[in-house]
Amino acid sequence: MPKSSHHQETAGSTNTQSNKGAGHRARLRQKFLADGLAGFHDYEVIELLLTLATPRKDCKQMAKEALNRFKTLPGVLAASPAELQEIAGIGPKNIFGLKLIPAVMQRFLKRRLLDLPILNNSKQLFDFLTFELRDKSREAFLVLFLNAKNKVLGTETLFEGTLTSSSVYPREVVKAALEHRAAAVIFAHNHPSGDPTPSAEDLMITQKLLTALHLVGIMVHEHLIIGADHCYSFADHGHMARMIAELNQQ
Repeated sequence: MPKSSHHQETAGSTNTQSNKGAGHRARLRQKFLADGLAGFHDYEVIELLLTLATPRKDCKQMAKEALNRFKTLPGVLAASPAELQEIAGIGPKNIFGLKLIPAVMQRFLKRRLLDLPILNNSKQLFDFLTFELRDKSREAFLVLFLNAKNKVLGTETLFEGTLTSSSVYPREVVKAALEHRAAAVIFAHNHPSGDPTPSAEDLMITQKLLTALHLVGIMVHEHLIIGADHCYSFADHGHMARMIAELNQQ
């Protein structure tokens, strides 16, 4: 009999915890549906995403631990599945929400750019590039391919790692631009340090690529460097006009 009583007590405790957890999840979801994410702490956003594929388990503590480990919400969302599973309680199934939402957002922002006259829609461009590049731990070099009306035909990340004039190959950029039948391009890359100020290598890479694309009749409109909270525009700082003028004088 004591064993039976102990079993009933444990079962009752489990049911209470389960009901409490279910109530907490319901409140989180109602809060989101009523006001969006405005009133959420970052750990609550992570918790909400973890609940999508975690039927009954309390996700609050693992959400807080993930945020502590990866420092920011973007850091958690950008973490690899293997890194996420190093957090106690996070396994291969309940990372579903953490991986699904960024993938959906990436597709949404990219599709929103397609067929858009990009030179008149700088906010959409900045939103896409910020999401795509800002939180990467390594440098990545992305190209937007434009038609003659400066509408986006597509995007492609061509190089990753430390970007130098010897690691960014003009022939690969020219090949990709011709495959997309582009009339013009925009370059973008990130600085993981957070400071978007261009280096001497960045200027050299841009000049080399501009020269190579000029030979096949493809314009380079811009090179943007994405930093922690803002970007650096080569066009706004006069670099593109200077490089094109120098090229035309040759």
